[in-house]
Amino acid sequence: MAFLTWLSGLVPAPAAIVLLTLLVRTALLPLAVAAARGQRARARLAPQIAALRKKYAKDPDRLQRAVLDLHARERVSPLAGCLPGLLQAPVFFLLYHLFSRDELSGHSLLGAPLGGRWTDALAGDGLLGQTGLVYLALFALVAAVATYTYRSTRAQLGEAPADPAVPGMGQVLRFVPLLSFATLVTVAVVPLAAALYVVTSTTWSAGERAVLHRPERGAGGGSPDAAGRGAGRRSGT
Repeated sequence: MAFLTWLSGLVPAPAAIVLLTLLVRTALLPLAVAAARGQRARARLAPQIAALRKKYAKDPDRLQRAVLDLHARERVSPLAGCLPGLLQAPVFFLLYHLFSRDELSGHSLLGAPLGGRWTDALAGDGLLGQTGLVYLALFALVAAVATYTYRSTRAQLGEAPADPAVPGMGQVLRFVPLLSFATLVTVAVVPLAAALYVVTSTTWSAGERAVLHRPERGAGGGSPDAAGRGAGRRSGT
């Protein structure tokens, strides 16, 4: 909190919240890179796991052992891509707690008190008042980010389906894409300071996903021209 107080003495409190969030997310970037590598490793094994599912469709225990053997041979953890994300969670909770404290209640964002909530804005100058418009802008940004995250998460899970070596993972992954829209509810109920942190962090996460989880060149994609040139070289033309 002392660092945030010092930082808010140099820049406005809303900017200090954004800057501190970006600093923390930058420090956690190695964990995000590790999660992306784990996700790619799971996607790489997906065809082999699908073949094992077909082979041992009537023997779940044998399927689980076969998948664990495959992970051991390929040196890929069944939880690859999940553990680094879980390690980041305590940091996010600490930041949320920090930005929910009353010390920021004396500051504002475009006239909206950082210690206030959306219900306060509705009870004050209404939905289209000065404070209400600040929240509407945040909601619009969060909705856009949540939609992108939902679509990209569904695509990712399609490339790397639930691992039978981890019981219950299929049920969990079925709801994961929908979690992106929970941010809308969070922004509506928490103090504006915490909402600003949530919006900054989720926007960073969307950009991080776009960069770290983009399809690899030559991995099931690539331009038609490149494919044609490759085919021409193989045929000797």
